[in-house]
Amino acid sequence: MKRKFKPSTIYLAIVFVILYAPIFYLMYYSFNSGGKMYAFDRFTWEWYGELFADTRLLIIVLNTIIIALLSAAISTIIGTIGAIAVWYVKQNKMKNLLLSLNNILIVSPDVVIGASFLILFTFIGIQLGFTSVLLAHIAFSVPIVVIMVLPKLQEMSPSLIAAAKDLGANNYHILTKVILPYITPGIFAGFFMALTYSLDDFAVTFFVTGNGFSTLSVEIYSMARQGVSLTINALSTILFLFTVLLVIGYYFISKRTNANGRMFGLGARK
Repeated sequence: MKRKFKPSTIYLAIVFVILYAPIFYLMYYSFNSGGKMYAFDRFTWEWYGELFADTRLLIIVLNTIIIALLSAAISTIIGTIGAIAVWYVKQNKMKNLLLSLNNILIVSPDVVIGASFLILFTFIGIQLGFTSVLLAHIAFSVPIVVIMVLPKLQEMSPSLIAAAKDLGANNYHILTKVILPYITPGIFAGFFMALTYSLDDFAVTFFVTGNGFSTLSVEIYSMARQGVSLTINALSTILFLFTVLLVIGYYFISKRTNANGRMFGLGARK
């Protein structure tokens, strides 16, 4: 029998082709010795060589990674605390209000957020540069972490905490021995989402970046305005592959933590 493809499968295939075709087109021409985005001449590593020979660009890459790691780590801590605080709120009206305030920051246009931070930093006297970019990235990453952690808290059975209290656990032990182990997958998800958002953010970073400091997204935009160069393709290819590695790493980590979480749940029920 001939295998029939469902319309939904064909639709998804078309969507993925539309999404990924421009990326693979960009990656393909990053190896073009002709220096243009058409008429592929022959395979070369020339543009990658130019990329790694550019000391200034390597410093920008390092700045981007440091900003992403720091903002993701700090926002994960703040966001996890915020999610637990929201979860502990008993009044539905207050909880919905807090969640609405959190979601507003997620759905607000990046241009509005960036302009607001620019005005704020200028008003309070924070010099635009590393500090301003880090604070802005932390601010827009915290709501993402809250959204990723809160569902894990909501699916946790209240009987786990009740059992811990019956066994004599105090609030600190309940937090460290019951709540945090259970929501670890959500914490990892929030960290990786914050890391990814920080790496590819442009609009907010563009507003709060000062002279002498830049990130990859802003630098790629500046390079593109000066003309088409396949060094941009090489840089974008490396950034895309790095993001893919992050997704793969998150997949294996979440798979492992989910397995540990199931073991933890079985142990608690016993």
